[in-house]
Amino acid sequence: MGRLYRGLAWLMRTFSPRMTVEWEEPFIDGPCVFVYNHEGAMGPIDLMVKFPLRDKCRAWCNEGIMNRKSCPAYVRQDYWWEPGCRLELLYSATLPYLAAAILPPVLKSAPTIPVYHDARVMTTMRLSLQALKRGEYVAICPEQPSGFGEHHDWINTGWLNLCTLYYRATGENLRLYPMRIDPKGRRFVMSKPIVFDGTRTLEEQQDDIVRRLVAGFRG
Repeated sequence: MGRLYRGLAWLMRTFSPRMTVEWEEPFIDGPCVFVYNHEGAMGPIDLMVKFPLRDKCRAWCNEGIMNRKSCPAYVRQDYWWEPGCRLELLYSATLPYLAAAILPPVLKSAPTIPVYHDARVMTTMRLSLQALKRGEYVAICPEQPSGFGEHHDWINTGWLNLCTLYYRATGENLRLYPMRIDPKGRRFVMSKPIVFDGTRTLEEQQDDIVRRLVAGFRG
């Protein structure tokens, strides 16, 4: 964790409202995955700045936004503004380059795990597995944007292979905590954990896991 991130996080915690945590069941410390709703830009920020367990948390972050060269293109295709809005040309000409100047150094300073969408995805899995084996937590937002401020009903599921990898490496079942970030209520709502069953294949339990996760982090 770099000085840049620590300084910015301190400023946000000092000058913005605090958030509380509501646990459906008492938290059992140990390696786990927090699976949360995006809630625009503020969801991941609230998670990494205000969540009480943030010091042991490593958040997945799309590598495209952590790279100065690819950041402008990522911003343009990630629904940062409403397509067809009156200021679309101005936004397109300014926001991607402002983001490319500011976000990569901040995100690289933060406790993030870069998410690749090509053959390097195994690097993402390897770094995640290493964090879990150190007893840390991994935070993942599996929602897929479908428009400005909107997401598809379905969620990405490739990350669930991390459960299988963790079981093979440790012989232990990974716990998944659905986390609903509620900025208006200034709270993190934590549902009871879903425990992966290493004695069964991922395919046998994926639909049930996804259903319970979505019910938890979307409320």
